[in-house]
Amino acid sequence: MIVVTTPTGRIGRQVLEQLVDAPDGAQGIRVIARDPARLSARVRERVEVVHGSHSDAAVLNEACTGADRLFWLVPPTPQADSVEGHFRDFTEPLCEVIGRQGVERVVSVSSLGRGVAKNAGQISASLAMDEAIMGTGVHYRALCPPFLMENLLGQAASIRDAGVFFLAVEENRVLRTCATRDIAATAARLLLDGSWTGQHDVPLVAPDDLTAEAMAQVVSEVLNRPVRLQRTSSADYKATALRFGASDAWAQGLADMADALMEQGFYGAAQPSTPESAPTGFRTWCEEVLRPTVLG
Repeated sequence: MIVVTTPTGRIGRQVLEQLVDAPDGAQGIRVIARDPARLSARVRERVEVVHGSHSDAAVLNEACTGADRLFWLVPPTPQADSVEGHFRDFTEPLCEVIGRQGVERVVSVSSLGRGVAKNAGQISASLAMDEAIMGTGVHYRALCPPFLMENLLGQAASIRDAGVFFLAVEENRVLRTCATRDIAATAARLLLDGSWTGQHDVPLVAPDDLTAEAMAQVVSEVLNRPVRLQRTSSADYKATALRFGASDAWAQGLADMADALMEQGFYGAAQPSTPESAPTGFRTWCEEVLRPTVLG
């Protein structure tokens, strides 16, 4: 039995679709969903649904009964009073359930930066989550992407209407990226394989060597219109998050993350690409995902 968290989220939805479509997906799939109505009718017919949040120990315990594999993702909650507390509220019940229910393998979405990232807001909290889960002794794979290409989708209106997107990075510095489709494909492959053991990170880095400025050039070429990058400061990043309703703690975490990425460079050129696990290039993603979103 495979348990999937965040089954209607950007990554979890893609993981679930691949599991449902897999030839051996019928081995059993169970999802934890806060709003089961958001699951497609096709998916609801083929999975078991446990209603609730996977931060709830009782819900998680019910979902993991008889399960041996788990896809784990802590959803972002911008209104959280504490970044560290938010991740801890999800992780502590999981660690208890692993020991009680005998879950054998966990595949989790984390981040690049282990051993390097310091005071990096949400990234540091995610890496601490990994350490806590690994402390249970469970077989574990931490999927570690850098900057998600899909982050640009939140700026689709700005790209369309003003020809600009904003990043808190230096224009001439390489920014490693990853498409969520590649995270989902790797997660599904691991979840369908009951033979791997041990605890390891799985870097997911697209086969690109683009600076942030070069990314803007690719976007311009794909959209056939001028699009420029505007560098923003971590303070502006925080102010924007606050304007969109984030708590001060969550917004400060984003600012700390931006500062760490700039100062520590763990999403930069020193990180090698991993085309075997993250084959989607930035141009391909722009053609297949960004262009339809921006241009309709």
